[in-house]
Amino acid sequence: MPARNIIKEYADHQYYHVYSRGVAKQPVFLDANDYSYFLSLLTRYLSAKPANSPHHGPYPHFGNRVQLLTYCLMPNHVHLLIYQSDALAMTELLRALMTSYSMYFNHKHERVGPVFQSRYKASRITSDAYLQHISRYIHLNPVDWRLYEYSSICYYLDGYYAEWLKTEPIMSIFANEVAGYTRFLNDYADQKQMLDEIKWELADS
Repeated sequence: MPARNIIKEYADHQYYHVYSRGVAKQPVFLDANDYSYFLSLLTRYLSAKPANSPHHGPYPHFGNRVQLLTYCLMPNHVHLLIYQSDALAMTELLRALMTSYSMYFNHKHERVGPVFQSRYKASRITSDAYLQHISRYIHLNPVDWRLYEYSSICYYLDGYYAEWLKTEPIMSIFANEVAGYTRFLNDYADQKQMLDEIKWELADS
């Protein structure tokens, strides 16, 4: 039986929670440069304009087909909250992203073989409430989530901006955006069941 959330028919105009972890639960980020390189790939593939390779012409470009809402890069896994405008966009983005990062990681750390375990997992977001809770779950992954360097939290609470990250779909839900979202992040005890359900969806079968 395949693991949950691996084999899916993806749809147009849908939100997805994407999760990918290191092969055999091994780290996929070993130092600050690894995190920075992964973020540079998000910039490359999701910026408004296509980026050019110094030797091979333009890189694949998904900025007009995919929106990244939140992310968190943990030492041995990655969370992304994505909106895709067409059914193939997310798959094509993640193929380019994971391939490029794996080539970098193997070359830098003098290793061979897969970096990420099997195929990524993707859960479709089925309601506005679930969209909010997924964003919170992603941001609360690190123990020191408020000060964590490798998540999108600073774009939500500290005024940071990147054109390749779209905070509006989440923040527009809250009347007083920053204050409202801050309260939402802090007030999660009563939503533990929702968080547990998200963790269950990511578990192996």
